[in-house]
Amino acid sequence: MELRIEGLSKTYPGGVRALSGVSLTIGAGIFGLLGPNGAGKSTLMRILATLQEADEGSAWLDGLDVLRDKEGVRRVLGYLPQEFGLYPKVAAATLLDHFARLKGISGGSERRALVEALLRQTNLWDARNQRLGAFSGGMKQRFGIAQALIGDPKLIIVDEPTAGLDPEERVRFHNLLGEIGEQVIVILSTHIVGDVSDLCRQMAVIHKGQVLATGDPLQLASELRGRIWQTTAGRAEAEQYRERLTVISARMNAGRRLVRVYAEERPGSEFEAVEPEVEDVYFSAVRRES
Repeated sequence: MELRIEGLSKTYPGGVRALSGVSLTIGAGIFGLLGPNGAGKSTLMRILATLQEADEGSAWLDGLDVLRDKEGVRRVLGYLPQEFGLYPKVAAATLLDHFARLKGISGGSERRALVEALLRQTNLWDARNQRLGAFSGGMKQRFGIAQALIGDPKLIIVDEPTAGLDPEERVRFHNLLGEIGEQVIVILSTHIVGDVSDLCRQMAVIHKGQVLATGDPLQLASELRGRIWQTTAGRAEAEQYRERLTVISARMNAGRRLVRVYAEERPGSEFEAVEPEVEDVYFSAVRRES
């Protein structure tokens, strides 16, 4: 199973170029599409989900023309957008049954079995008769995955699924995605590095509509070995470093400000080489491009 994207471009009215020649090859498993807000991730997801037209390029899913055979794509697609509306006064099982009808599952017993299986899989069975308006953010996201799984999709797209979730719900959602991603292609679009670090064996960094890096997250991190340096610094010092070095992150840790920079050689005696992380892959790619 493979999704092949070649030269995909999209420019909005006013000249805003959202995608510029994006090419990716994505196999079965969870693929992380990592980039800041406004990088073009959602545009790419909407194009693949047949909700938006591309200006140039092609996309093929195992011989299926994604850009032209929209009905064919929708039959094998599960989609959880960044924001999706739910009927707050409708019970979870009732709405999931409705979605199953829309997907063409007409038999009542077949739908009942499917709804129960999906609600159990997403750990929502005990809340099946609860109105969706009373669901927590994490429960809504798990319901979103349940509806995306209707019809045994080959391709599942999830756009910023963990934004706003508390740590417990985030872990639960990660476990659910991990189970799903063993059999199908799952594209996880996010700006949260931890989502990719925890879940993905392949990833791409996208910024300003362009793919800056792609590959195994751990391999990409190892390629930065010897070029990531860290020191502690005060606020004024950190600003001075920004003026002359490629600072990839500056954050507080246990009351200290840790400054990490990308440099081919040791940038100063106060810096020590550190083991690169996936976060360094992301930030170094984006900072160097900027």
